[in-house]
Amino acid sequence: MQRRSTRWMVALAGVSLAMVAVAQSGAEAAATRSEYCSRLGLQLDSAIQTQAEPGANANEIAEATALQDKANRFCAERKQAQGIRAYANALKLLGVTPVDLNQ
Repeated sequence: MQRRSTRWMVALAGVSLAMVAVAQSGAEAAATRSEYCSRLGLQLDSAIQTQAEPGANANEIAEATALQDKANRFCAERKQAQGIRAYANALKLLGVTPVDLNQ
Protein backbone atom coordinates (compact mmCIF):
# COMPACT_ATOMS: atom_id res chain seq x y z
CA MET A 1 0.00 0.00 0.00
CA GLN A 2 2.83 2.36 0.85
CA ARG A 3 4.50 1.74 -2.52
CA ARG A 4 1.37 2.80 -4.40
CA SER A 5 1.06 6.06 -2.50
CA THR A 6 4.75 6.80 -3.04
CA ARG A 7 4.37 6.22 -6.77
CA TRP A 8 1.39 8.57 -6.89
CA MET A 9 3.32 11.25 -5.06
CA VAL A 10 6.23 10.94 -7.49
CA ALA A 11 3.86 11.07 -10.46
CA LEU A 12 2.13 14.18 -9.10
CA ALA A 13 5.47 15.88 -8.48
CA GLY A 14 6.52 15.15 -12.06
CA VAL A 15 3.31 16.61 -13.46
CA SER A 16 3.69 19.68 -11.26
CA LEU A 17 7.23 20.29 -12.50
CA ALA A 18 6.11 19.95 -16.11
CA MET A 19 3.31 22.47 -15.56
CA VAL A 20 5.72 24.96 -13.97
CA ALA A 21 8.10 24.67 -16.94
CA VAL A 22 5.28 25.34 -19.42
CA ALA A 23 4.03 28.33 -17.41
CA GLN A 24 7.52 29.85 -17.26
CA SER A 25 8.06 29.55 -21.02
CA GLY A 26 4.72 31.32 -21.62
CA ALA A 27 5.69 34.12 -19.23
CA GLU A 28 8.97 34.67 -21.07
CA ALA A 29 7.14 35.00 -24.40
CA ALA A 30 4.75 37.58 -22.93
CA ALA A 31 7.63 39.61 -21.50
CA THR A 32 9.34 39.58 -24.89
CA ARG A 33 6.23 40.89 -26.65
CA SER A 34 5.78 43.59 -24.04
CA GLU A 35 9.40 44.61 -24.46
CA TYR A 36 8.94 44.66 -28.24
CA CYS A 37 5.89 46.94 -27.84
CA SER A 38 7.98 49.33 -25.75
CA ARG A 39 10.91 49.38 -28.15
CA LEU A 40 8.73 49.93 -31.21
CA GLY A 41 6.87 52.70 -29.37
CA LEU A 42 10.12 54.50 -28.64
CA GLN A 43 11.31 54.02 -32.21
CA LEU A 44 8.04 55.43 -33.56
CA ASP A 45 8.22 58.43 -31.22
CA SER A 46 11.68 59.20 -32.55
CA ALA A 47 10.61 58.73 -36.18
CA ILE A 48 7.60 61.05 -35.76
CA GLN A 49 9.78 63.74 -34.18
CA THR A 50 12.29 63.42 -37.01
CA GLN A 51 9.57 63.56 -39.68
CA ALA A 52 7.80 66.51 -38.01
CA GLU A 53 10.32 68.96 -39.44
CA PRO A 54 9.06 71.59 -41.90
CA GLY A 55 8.34 70.23 -45.36
CA ALA A 56 7.45 66.73 -44.14
CA ASN A 57 4.29 65.01 -45.34
CA ALA A 58 1.67 65.95 -42.74
CA ASN A 59 -0.74 63.25 -43.92
CA GLU A 60 1.77 60.47 -43.29
CA ILE A 61 2.58 61.86 -39.85
CA ALA A 62 -1.13 62.05 -38.98
CA GLU A 63 -1.71 58.46 -40.13
CA ALA A 64 1.35 57.24 -38.21
CA THR A 65 0.14 59.04 -35.08
CA ALA A 66 -3.31 57.42 -35.41
CA LEU A 67 -1.66 54.01 -35.77
CA GLN A 68 0.50 54.79 -32.74
CA ASP A 69 -2.59 55.52 -30.64
CA LYS A 70 -4.12 52.24 -31.78
CA ALA A 71 -0.89 50.34 -31.01
CA ASN A 72 -0.67 51.91 -27.55
CA ARG A 73 -4.21 50.73 -26.78
CA PHE A 74 -3.50 47.21 -28.04
CA CYS A 75 -0.31 46.89 -26.00
CA ALA A 76 -2.05 48.24 -22.89
CA GLU A 77 -4.90 45.74 -23.36
CA ARG A 78 -2.41 42.82 -23.51
CA LYS A 79 -2.94 42.41 -27.26
CA GLN A 80 0.75 42.83 -27.99
CA ALA A 81 0.74 41.02 -31.35
CA GLN A 82 -1.81 43.48 -32.73
CA GLY A 83 0.05 46.40 -31.18
CA ILE A 84 3.33 45.27 -32.71
CA ARG A 85 1.71 45.06 -36.15
CA ALA A 86 0.24 48.55 -35.77
CA TYR A 87 3.62 49.99 -34.70
CA ALA A 88 5.36 48.25 -37.61
CA ASN A 89 2.80 49.61 -40.09
CA ALA A 90 3.23 53.14 -38.74
CA LEU A 91 7.01 52.89 -39.01
CA LYS A 92 6.82 51.54 -42.56
CA LEU A 93 4.49 54.40 -43.45
CA LEU A 94 7.25 56.80 -42.40
CA GLY A 95 9.88 54.82 -44.31
CA VAL A 96 11.55 53.38 -41.20
CA THR A 97 12.46 49.71 -40.74
CA PRO A 98 11.16 48.38 -37.39
CA VAL A 99 13.79 47.17 -34.88
CA ASP A 100 14.36 43.45 -34.61
CA LEU A 101 14.61 42.07 -31.06
CA ASN A 102 16.73 39.15 -32.21
CA GLN A 103 19.62 41.45 -33.04
